[in-house]
Amino acid sequence: MPVRKLRRIIGALIVLAALWLVVLGIASFALEGGTRAGVAARLSESLHAEATIAEGDLALIRGRIELRALAVRRDDVIGHLALAIADLTCELPPLGLAIVDRDCRALSLRGVRLELSTAALFQLDRPRRPPLHARGVVIDDARLELAASSLVPSLGRVVITIDHADAGDTVFKTPLSWLFALRTLRARAELPGGVTLELSYEHGELRVAGGIFGSTPVALPVALPVADLADDPRAELAKLIGFGKDLAQRLLATKAQDWLKSKLPMP
Repeated sequence: MPVRKLRRIIGALIVLAALWLVVLGIASFALEGGTRAGVAARLSESLHAEATIAEGDLALIRGRIELRALAVRRDDVIGHLALAIADLTCELPPLGLAIVDRDCRALSLRGVRLELSTAALFQLDRPRRPPLHARGVVIDDARLELAASSLVPSLGRVVITIDHADAGDTVFKTPLSWLFALRTLRARAELPGGVTLELSYEHGELRVAGGIFGSTPVALPVALPVADLADDPRAELAKLIGFGKDLAQRLLATKAQDWLKSKLPMP
């Protein structure tokens, strides 16, 4: 190929690339409002609640959407649900590929507040639109307040404060779906009677300290439940409730075993 013709081709490609970047810049500005409304509509449908998002930025060139002051609220005969997220960042494919591939490469949530009065709020029909899919999830500064009747009625009101959580591939059928792919966790659980437990999870091991467990953490190997693509929100919630009950029983059994070992004479 002649050098002159090759230069023309390269020049044309550079011009086209520059034009594409300009188009993406304009599209980012034009589509931001629609993208924000679309996310709010998806949340409204999946949770049967009213959802609003105050501000947002869409960057198609870099591949990122940022949403601020996201709020979801539901108050009806079934119960009360309030979800607020101060900052949400979704890393998308760059250079406009997000137009055809909208999965989050990484989803970061900061300043999350969730209030839940009953587990029935998650027992929803399968939504018409596909749920949000993220290949990785990071949560910082989160507070989950579960009323006495929400997950484990016999336990009472529970408040879980999450300093940091890291999860893998997640399909958000409920706001708790990331627990199926949990990799690391640093959190505190406030239980009835003024009991506070320090929780950490990493490399398949849960460590619990405080309350009846004392200052020395109790370590327990944990196999997380598996989320199935065929599961609806009801099925996912049932798995989490069953997992939580089984985990509580195992922790108490481990503590009782350790106590007995400390009291019985060594052979």
